[in-house]
Amino acid sequence: MRLPPDPSTVRISGPWTHRDVSANGIRLHVAEMGEGPLVLLLHGFPEFWWSWRHQLTSLAEAGYRAVAVDLRGYGDSDKPPRGYDGWTLAGDVAGLVKALGERRAHLVGHAWGGLLAWTVGAMHPRLVRSVTAISAPHPLALRRAFRKHPRTQGRAAGYVLKFQAPIYPERHLTADRAANVGNLLREWSGPKWTAAPEFDEVVRRNREAMMVPGVAHSALEYYRWAVRSQVRSDGRRFIETIDRRLEVPVLQLHGAMDPIMLETTARHSSYWLGPNSKFRCLPEIGHFPHQEAPHTTSRVLAEFLGSV
Repeated sequence: MRLPPDPSTVRISGPWTHRDVSANGIRLHVAEMGEGPLVLLLHGFPEFWWSWRHQLTSLAEAGYRAVAVDLRGYGDSDKPPRGYDGWTLAGDVAGLVKALGERRAHLVGHAWGGLLAWTVGAMHPRLVRSVTAISAPHPLALRRAFRKHPRTQGRAAGYVLKFQAPIYPERHLTADRAANVGNLLREWSGPKWTAAPEFDEVVRRNREAMMVPGVAHSALEYYRWAVRSQVRSDGRRFIETIDRRLEVPVLQLHGAMDPIMLETTARHSSYWLGPNSKFRCLPEIGHFPHQEAPHTTSRVLAEFLGSV
C-alpha cells in the first residue's frame, strides 16, 4: 500500500527560500524571494503555494519581497481542527504580515486567496497597501450573485453545495491518488493551458499536495463555513464587517473563460473598490490566470503595484 506523502514534499526546490513563520497561533510555511516592499501571495483551491512560482521570480526581479504562503490547512502549514472561518483566516494573513517584520503589504490572492485579500483589506486596512484579486469577486458580490442568479453564477459554482456533505467529498477528492484534483484543474482552465507541456506537471504536483494528510478536509472546511455561516450570527457579523469600501487600490484580474467565477459577477464588485482601482479581463484564459498566462499576469501585476 502506497503511503500518503509527507507534508515536506511540497517544499519544492527553486530560487526561493522555504521557512516556517508563526502567526495567529499556528505555523505557516512560506516560500520567499527578493527584497523590497512585501507582496504576499495567497493561493486558491485546489492549489498550494507553488501556484505562484512564476510570480515569485518576476516580482523579485521587479524589486519586491515576494512571499507565497501555504494557507491554513494546506501544504506544509498547520492543519488545526478549527479556524476555517473568515475571521480566523483573515487573522492568519494579518498576523503573517506582522510576523514577517513588515508594517504593510500588497496582498495578491487567487480564488479563495482573493476572497481573503478582500476580507483583510476591510478588516485590517492599516496593514494593506493594495489588493489584487485574481478570479475572485468581492465576497458579498459573490454572495449576491448566488442568490440573484442561480441559473448562471449559482450553477457555475454548484460544486460548493456538493462540498457541504460530511466525509464523502473528502473521499471523492482524494480517490485514486486525488485524480479528481486533476479533473477540476482541467475543467476550470482554458483549453490552451490544458494542452501545454507544463500542465501535466501542474496536475501531478497538486494531486500530491492534496494527498498530504489533513489537506482535503481542511480545504473543504473553507467552503463549509462559507455556506453554513449564512444563517448564523457569526456570518451576519462577518457580512457587516466587510461591507465597506476599501481604502486602497484594487486590481481585479479575470479570465474571460473562467467557468466558475463569472466575469459579470467580478464586475459587480465595483461598490467595494478603493480609489484608482483597475479591472483587466484576459481573453482565452480560464480560472487560473497566474498559471495559464504567467507572463501577462506578472506584467499587469508589476505595473499595478508600481502605480500604487
